Amino acid sequence: MGKEQVNVLVLLLLLFLSLCSASDQKWRKAMMSAQNGSSLLMNRVGSSILFPIHGNVYPTGYYNVTINIGQPPKPYFLDLDTGSDLTWLQCNAPCVHCIEAPHPLYQPNNDLVVCKDPLCAALHPPGDYKCESPEQCDYEVEYADGGSSLGVLVRDVFSLNYTNGIRLSPRLALGCGYDQIPGASHHPLDGILGLGRGKSSFVSQLQSQGLVRNVVGHCLSGRGGGFLFFGDGLYDFSRVTWTSMSQEITKYYSPGIAELHVSGKATGIKNLIVVFDSGSSYTYLNSQAYQTLTVLLKKELSGRSLKEAPEDQTLPLCWKGRKPFKNVRDVKKYFKTLALAFASSGRTKTQFELHPEAYLIISNKGNVCLGILNGAQVGLQNLNVIGDISMQDRMVIYDNEKQVIGWTPANCDQFPRSKTANM
Repeated sequence: MGKEQVNVLVLLLLLFLSLCSASDQKWRKAMMSAQNGSSLLMNRVGSSILFPIHGNVYPTGYYNVTINIGQPPKPYFLDLDTGSDLTWLQCNAPCVHCIEAPHPLYQPNNDLVVCKDPLCAALHPPGDYKCESPEQCDYEVEYADGGSSLGVLVRDVFSLNYTNGIRLSPRLALGCGYDQIPGASHHPLDGILGLGRGKSSFVSQLQSQGLVRNVVGHCLSGRGGGFLFFGDGLYDFSRVTWTSMSQEITKYYSPGIAELHVSGKATGIKNLIVVFDSGSSYTYLNSQAYQTLTVLLKKELSGRSLKEAPEDQTLPLCWKGRKPFKNVRDVKKYFKTLALAFASSGRTKTQFELHPEAYLIISNKGNVCLGILNGAQVGLQNLNVIGDISMQDRMVIYDNEKQVIGWTPANCDQFPRSKTANM
């Protein structure tokens, strides 16, 4: 074989090895990208993260989800709260004051969030952000019912299951709460799942890592249970009633100002600042609106077979019949449909209807009780809260990218499989 032929063969061999090496590198990158969960792929297929919900409005008094956190992963029961941002667990750091919980205290790792991290800044009011301990992020959150959590921010692994079968374990920030004060509506859980609009919320962190779109929704069953989801792959946008999020009330998921209607007629109860809050079991009106509504209801029930039952302390206002009631269907003929009308573009108003099932419960004494309460008595002042009781048996969606809140009737007893399922 000639020298020139040998040189050509060597060049061809080198070219072949170079191509193989480049191909191998591309293959390795592709595999790493697949293992890390390509955000572009997930967004294209519209995959969402789905969790089953447990609990009920009455008698349990709250809904919760189970999330596996840490390495190895351990289960924790978390109260789903769209009214706050921070996710936190009761934590053995060690614990100064912790409340009885279903699982052992969370054991933190050494992955501390530093004080200068943007997530830490998001937990503090502007102008009140001092790094007294630069190597860690101290936090304190307070809730309307008087409860609070004090601790430090850490990062740990969260085990997530997508609807397309992919499983990922991203590192997300959470609070290691070592000093808790229980509030008036304390729930015996391991911590809080913060689902609010802020940068530190669970859904915002998922979105910032490219894991899902910044959309969170829930479907609370009136029979108990339901499901929580992240991403926009489980509903048909065109079949949902939407209203814009308020640009003035940015701390909460708020559609802004509303007017209360009864049986399609205006009541004169206007200028209600309304927020959606899955962390609240019941719905709350400000003192004036509550008094007006209860007067209307009592007037409507005057002369009917229902009589007030002050001896039933389940809720502030209960009525009894000639015999105990078994469910709301037994009494719904006595009660009107309520609605909160939100001002949308132009003169049109989007209405969030409250049928009797969305504001009444049957107590364990067989009486019917009003699940709309006086917010002034629990420190809400002028805020009006749409709680779990009024969101049952419908999918409620908070789209932080489009800045809209939506709802649609749904079968919350069955997990959705596609955008057209269970509508």
